[in-house]
Amino acid sequence: MNLVHLRSEWAPNITRELLAGTVVALALIPEAIAFSIIAGVDPKVGLYASFCIAVVTAFAGGRPAMISAATGAMALLMITLVKEHGIGYLFAATILTGLLQIVASVLKLGDLMRFVSRSVVTGFVNALAILIFIAQMPELLGMGTTVYLMTAVGLVIIYGLPYVTKAIPSPLVTIVLLTAVTMYFGFDIRTVGDMGALPSELPFFAIPEVPFTLETLKIILPYALTLTMVGLLESLMTAAIIDEMTDTTSDKNRECAGQGLANITAGFFGGMAGCAMIGQSVINVTSGGRGRLSTLWAGAFLLFLIVVLGPYVAQIPMAALVAVMIMVSINTFQWQSIRTLLTHPRSSSFVMLGTVVVVVATHDLAKGVLFGVILSGLFFAHKVSRFFGVSSRRDEAKAVRTYTVTGQIFFATAEAFHSAFDFREEDLKGVVIDLTASHFWDITSINALDRVVLKFRNHGISVDVIGMNEATATMVERLATHDKPGAVLSSSGH
Repeated sequence: MNLVHLRSEWAPNITRELLAGTVVALALIPEAIAFSIIAGVDPKVGLYASFCIAVVTAFAGGRPAMISAATGAMALLMITLVKEHGIGYLFAATILTGLLQIVASVLKLGDLMRFVSRSVVTGFVNALAILIFIAQMPELLGMGTTVYLMTAVGLVIIYGLPYVTKAIPSPLVTIVLLTAVTMYFGFDIRTVGDMGALPSELPFFAIPEVPFTLETLKIILPYALTLTMVGLLESLMTAAIIDEMTDTTSDKNRECAGQGLANITAGFFGGMAGCAMIGQSVINVTSGGRGRLSTLWAGAFLLFLIVVLGPYVAQIPMAALVAVMIMVSINTFQWQSIRTLLTHPRSSSFVMLGTVVVVVATHDLAKGVLFGVILSGLFFAHKVSRFFGVSSRRDEAKAVRTYTVTGQIFFATAEAFHSAFDFREEDLKGVVIDLTASHFWDITSINALDRVVLKFRNHGISVDVIGMNEATATMVERLATHDKPGAVLSSSGH
């Protein structure tokens, strides 16, 4: 790896990387505390996790400038485990999650991202933007005029300062200025310190205090599998979004391994499982972060802030961070998707809206994306099935009818393929089925071909199947029965 490539991957602009990482570190603190509270654990568990995961993914991850830490989506999955079995089992489940994610990397499951349609990604992004905005409301609504004014001033600084200078990220200026104003005037408003106590000691290596038995594995495995799926899904989707924002590419399988290594580290150092955070990643990229240094600095500076500068960090008003997160939600939302609702195909718009509705309604990213992927698959199958057809012509001299099949034959078109043949045609001696312009995809389509051939033979009509491409011929050889000795039509093949 040459020095130029190393520089471009780690720190295209060192100053911007450090400033962007600083903004992210400040914004991570209240979220990590909040997610710890959701999971029912001490705030330090989320903070230590955010430090470990950010630092490890900076080195091992496949997407430079992406921020990974403790997240709400993962915290929600831990509540029952912590409540019923305790913190030790959470650490064990976190380590197992990391191991499973490394297995996913070895199996190259990151390549599955290419099956997620653009409509699903857009719906995922819009849903997350809405959830980020909704999550700020408890810190804003009913908090008084001072909080409203502070948040409004914060948004003015965030959006106004770039017109004056872009040397310093405007979210960082917002946090510093509003904190100084709050401390100077002594405003009685909620601060980071009100979210929970900040730890004063460094994390240390410890093996989870759980019995190393099969029973323990039975307890943590279901949680670890769910955490693995949600963590990788959110991380890979976020990587795809950052790819687009920065017009660069990322290694999705390396990201799977990086997330796994990060979670293993977090589990051994007293942290909970985490994954990529779209909100913090957008903050990082918007603030100028493009390399791995911004992610590394975000994690390292986070630890410095909570351990060394804890008393000062505790004074940061939540209104300042609310303003930053509102900016994130506005910048994350794909506003052009509203304009294109009527111009894009209705199926694409429906998939996008469906993904948004399911994610927002359930607060479950996995369910929303799964819904979108299934819906996309169904629409695609329907669309492909429309390009299928069977035409025929009869040679009266030979009493032979040739059926020409065009298009894709699979589960959605198999029945139509079978119905296109006339098995009771009079004075017919032979049938030729020309598959030159078609392709058979699955066992359902092969079964339909079997039924057609065997039905004609049942009526004493000879059948010749011609024009199969190599892939179709291979499937027929492996799965079909009509070309095997003694083949007969099953009772269900009517």
